[in-house]
Amino acid sequence: MLENIAAILQKIHSLQTNEGVFSSFRTNKFLFYKRPDTNIFYTATIVFILQNLKKYLSEKHNLIIDEISEKAIKNYPNFQNKDGLKTYNFWKTKPSNHFPNGCVFKHFEHFRIPDDIDDTALIYFTLPHKKEDVIWLKEKIIKHSNLEKIQIKNTFSHYKNLKVYSTWFGKNMPIEFDVCALCNLMYLFEKHQLPRNEYDLDTYGFLREVIERDEFLKYPFQVSHNYASTPIIIYHYARLLGEFEIKELENCREKLIEITLQLLENEQVMANKVFLGTALLKLGTVRRAIRSEELGIKNSELRTVATVAQNSELSTYFIAGLLSSYENPILQKMASWKITQMEWKCEAHDLALILENLVLRSTNAS
Repeated sequence: MLENIAAILQKIHSLQTNEGVFSSFRTNKFLFYKRPDTNIFYTATIVFILQNLKKYLSEKHNLIIDEISEKAIKNYPNFQNKDGLKTYNFWKTKPSNHFPNGCVFKHFEHFRIPDDIDDTALIYFTLPHKKEDVIWLKEKIIKHSNLEKIQIKNTFSHYKNLKVYSTWFGKNMPIEFDVCALCNLMYLFEKHQLPRNEYDLDTYGFLREVIERDEFLKYPFQVSHNYASTPIIIYHYARLLGEFEIKELENCREKLIEITLQLLENEQVMANKVFLGTALLKLGTVRRAIRSEELGIKNSELRTVATVAQNSELSTYFIAGLLSSYENPILQKMASWKITQMEWKCEAHDLALILENLVLRSTNAS
């Protein structure tokens, strides 16, 4: 296993471009569409995963992670708010470059997205921001939260009166709740130990009810427009609960563990096994003496690093529902159709997730 860990880390390192980003592509197989994409989301996510693994790895491995991080961080300003504020965009802002390498969408301002809490939180994780910066960010996010100016339309009725943080910073964007993005945001606030307010309490209430009502199982797209996958949603909850003890969510931990164990029994997709296995490790399931092979991919499934993540097998971690922000009920229904969604894939990110799983399994086995 240790050999695989070293080899995968080296492979990730080799996939980073001279510019500092990790290549990805967006696709829609129903429309026979595939384009290379330059975004900061995957790069920041990979750096976040790798930095969290440093405490388990050798000095030699940590030097590689530091080099990857430094190259990535130098590129962050290209994705920073166009007016210089400390928020970040999925795509480059200086100059704006939405849907890069595209032929149609890049010509329409309608598809130019505002900064968002997800990319911003991920970048804050990987930069040495001061607590004052995070306090400023929180105050800014409150101004875009549900009921602050407008009310959310594209969620279940029992959530519409909650003061939950919205995904987007844009003035003209509808309010949108995404449990994965919110887990990332609350991770940031917990990390800096910010005092709780009514928005935090309602956000945690939303995150709790999504589990209690089984909506993360039955309606993954409705509760997470940009991830829309039960294993990925569980992984985000586990990432938050694995790092912090949050009283508002603690009564959900056991349910998440039981459901994850059930899902893992019959899961055949390698990427989903990685998400679910890593989630169990983060949720503290090692006390149950689960066999190492049940906590992720089996060693027999880990082929040579050069072929472990070929394009035909890359997982979809992030999606964009092109109609998900519309308030029209018909368009909202169509937003869940795969033909109206873009999927983003990234080889280096798949490898980072596999690396994370192997490192945590190795650590808990020792």
